[in-house]
Amino acid sequence: MTTLRIGWPQRWTRKQRSQASIVMDSLILVAALWVAARVIAFAPEPIGSNAQFFADGTLMTVQLTVVSGVLGLVLGLLAALGKISRILPLRWLCSFYIWIIRGTPLLVQIFFVYFALPVIAKGTWLEETMRVTEFSAAVIALSLNVGAYNAESFRAGLLAVPKGQFEAARSLGLGRWHTLVDITFPQAFKVALPPLVSNVVALLKDTSLAYNISVLELVNVGQRVQSRTFDPVPILITTALLYLIMTTLLTQITNGIERYYDIEGRIP
Repeated sequence: MTTLRIGWPQRWTRKQRSQASIVMDSLILVAALWVAARVIAFAPEPIGSNAQFFADGTLMTVQLTVVSGVLGLVLGLLAALGKISRILPLRWLCSFYIWIIRGTPLLVQIFFVYFALPVIAKGTWLEETMRVTEFSAAVIALSLNVGAYNAESFRAGLLAVPKGQFEAARSLGLGRWHTLVDITFPQAFKVALPPLVSNVVALLKDTSLAYNISVLELVNVGQRVQSRTFDPVPILITTALLYLIMTTLLTQITNGIERYYDIEGRIP
């Protein structure tokens, strides 16, 4: 059950209830991160004594998701616009980016950013720039990956806008930029929103692959505790539950955003 359906005054409009739901679910997520260590501390061993460790790993997972998610949205929109552009080299470049990223495993992309890019940049003016940390390497790889999938979602939304909308905008004297911002994008975003939501939720789970380059996120924390205690069952259950809580809250937030843009009231 979403917070949209409970507790809000009936006199509120659908948009007001959606806004309240987004704010409430966001606050619940922040509160959950803040009290995580205190709550987990009541769990039996070996979880209780490592509560702060698990809380720090959870926070790192959320940070990876938020930063990579925002960058991925920007990259996805730019790549989508580039892929439908009339400029042929730009269209080829964006198509090549999407093809490469969607056709290779995310783990390989993370390894490439962390291990290969510094080697490629060695001896060039990019050498100083390419000295990436584990966190920044994970963010770059995750952003590029989710950006490619977001690009196809945005492109589908842009192509779904009827051609008559462009013609009507031109007949009213609107320029290409105003047509995109005021006419095309709002309609395209509504179409692209459901797959974008799925991409963000998948991104949260994909952050677990950052464990392979020693980012101290939730899976890495679980593995380190397990290597000390040799007790995998409670550790794996705790890790899975924390992911389940995060994905549930993130889904509630994104559902609120979907309902906010559902002006026609199609979503029950």
